[in-house]
Amino acid sequence: MSESTPRPSSLIHTVYGEFVRRLGGWISIADLIALMAELDVDGPAVRSATSRLKKAGTLLQERRAGTGYRLAPAVEPVFEEGDRRIFHSLEPAGLADGWVVAVFSVPESERAHRHQLRSRLSWLGFGNAAPGVWLAPARLLPDARRLLERLGLSAYVHLFLSAEYAGFADLRTAVASWWDLPAIEAQYAAFTDAWRPVAEQLRDSGGHVEDRRQEPGERLPPRTDPAEAFRAYVPMLTQWRRLPYLDPGLPAQLLPADWNAVPARAVFTELHGLLAEPSLRYVEKVTGLSRPQEHPQESS
Repeated sequence: MSESTPRPSSLIHTVYGEFVRRLGGWISIADLIALMAELDVDGPAVRSATSRLKKAGTLLQERRAGTGYRLAPAVEPVFEEGDRRIFHSLEPAGLADGWVVAVFSVPESERAHRHQLRSRLSWLGFGNAAPGVWLAPARLLPDARRLLERLGLSAYVHLFLSAEYAGFADLRTAVASWWDLPAIEAQYAAFTDAWRPVAEQLRDSGGHVEDRRQEPGERLPPRTDPAEAFRAYVPMLTQWRRLPYLDPGLPAQLLPADWNAVPARAVFTELHGLLAEPSLRYVEKVTGLSRPQEHPQESS
């Protein structure tokens, strides 16, 4: 497990993003406290974190069978964007794909917007080439446009697409100064060190076979116990979901030869495959919520 314990609000963010959205979008505070207890977060900490998330506009309080919270509609696009980045991370971009360049100028009287632009472009994976000049692989352009429009910052920014670097410095050297690659590698290394042993343990033990009736001649595949899966999956996903944003997916030619994103992605992919489904079943069991039924299309 990671040496750094995620904050309760980060764990709750993961629970809503990965499970509650798929189960109707609302959960009672009692059920949320029960789930968070499995992650060693006590009730007062859960209530305090949900209060902060409500104040931030992430959650809306709503009474149904009991008091609970649902995601605010305004944050749904944020979670949808997160799905794309977290679960569908692309392979490194190609040099021929080109670059998106963001140039901004903010009046001194509005310097708070300047700080917000810097922090959000950095969060998206942009590198800082010069004051007010940020760039990233061209495929990040749609994400950048959506983010700037959502935050009301588009009036300060000009976006350009460039096919290739035509400067004088060695591009690999320049890239190393525009992005803090050692810091990104440190994050990947921390993730791999924390979670590779968990993947190996599950792989070696075959997990825990679920208790269900075995048909004659049937060999049941090993399955991880849902409660155990939940206890591992939520902290793992919470630690992982930062990384696809910090890593812009630079072309392989511009990265260190031993770029450690590859083994980290392999660990995440394996654990996601092993733990996501039983974790969701555990949430369904605790909350009594269920996934919407899919109805097959009627034949004409």
